Amino acid sequence: MPQLSKTISSKNLITHHNNFIFTISLLLSSFLPLTLSYYYDHNNIKCSFPKECDEAETKGMFVFGSSLVDNGNNNFFENRAKADYLPYGIDFPNGPSGRFTNGKNIIDLIGEHLNLPTSIPPFKDPSTKGLKVVYGVNHASASSGILDDTGIIAGNVTSLSQQMRDFEEVTLPELENVLGCRSYDSLPNYLFVIGVGGNDIVFNYFLRRIYLTVDALTFTASLTATLANYLQKLYSLGGRKFVLTAVYPLGNNPMIELNMPNCATCLSLLNQAAQLYNTNLVSLVERLRTQMPGSHFVIINTYNIVTEILSNPAPKGFTNTISSCCQVLPRTQGGINGVVCERGGETCEDRSKYVYFDALHPTEAVNVLIANQAYASHNKYMVFPINVQQLTQL
Repeated sequence: MPQLSKTISSKNLITHHNNFIFTISLLLSSFLPLTLSYYYDHNNIKCSFPKECDEAETKGMFVFGSSLVDNGNNNFFENRAKADYLPYGIDFPNGPSGRFTNGKNIIDLIGEHLNLPTSIPPFKDPSTKGLKVVYGVNHASASSGILDDTGIIAGNVTSLSQQMRDFEEVTLPELENVLGCRSYDSLPNYLFVIGVGGNDIVFNYFLRRIYLTVDALTFTASLTATLANYLQKLYSLGGRKFVLTAVYPLGNNPMIELNMPNCATCLSLLNQAAQLYNTNLVSLVERLRTQMPGSHFVIINTYNIVTEILSNPAPKGFTNTISSCCQVLPRTQGGINGVVCERGGETCEDRSKYVYFDALHPTEAVNVLIANQAYASHNKYMVFPINVQQLTQL
């Protein structure tokens, strides 16, 4: 079994779905969108996908997680984790959208690889209904985590548990109504992307000083155990194809130097905790593959992908691996939270040369590299055990 991190040591590991009869009256057909059709074949009601995706191997994506995969859910309620203003979206076609980067995030880019005809809409947008849900829905909420209390520091955010409830109670009934079939029959055609975990480590375990009473190995194991419950829930609803992101090298982002300049051990402690979580993630996937027959997984090893960029940036066109591209003020100087860009603040001239856009989130240039590796790489240290392209063909 390949380790998700090349550098983690054994010492650090120590320390730190009721069948039912489904009938429908032909009179209901007049209420379905004109671009859709369905029929009764004596046994099943077939899912009726629009022409644009009827022949596609993958119909779309349902997304859960935090700011790295959020595309605007936090725009729709009050909190301190927002990216709906410039300079965020400075290189995005429609300007600021709620994505925590200068342009596209990895969900946008993977969607392009999958040839999806549209971007995945945020769940909180009131217009995300009807045909808009056919290609998937993004439930991710910036500052959220696997644990319900992780997002407390940012105010009103949607926890992973609430994201799951929203998916089951709102998105699935809407999808069934549009496609004219049970979601259990349609969901195997979608990817379930979960990008979460980093906030639990940085803004829960360390910031709340849980490390004083619980070691990192125990804490990260509890995170992946809780994540397993959510994956099993999605599986019981019909999900079969899962894409999970590992946690980034948390100690190497500008946030640490900006807000904790005198913490010499912060880099190593944060990275060790990230590696522990990522190693647990591999073990989790190997276990769930046997417990969830017919399920398939991809782990995007963002830790190793980003670490490689940081270690040898020049060949990939990067010249700055330390500073944020946008203006971020530390908390001690009145910064919003010591992480996000100042509203209307200055940005670097060439975003393609910076690894980080704000003090925590990567630029579109880095997201492109991550998405490319996720989709096509055969290097198991970068994507494990298969890549997204292979996943879509199963």
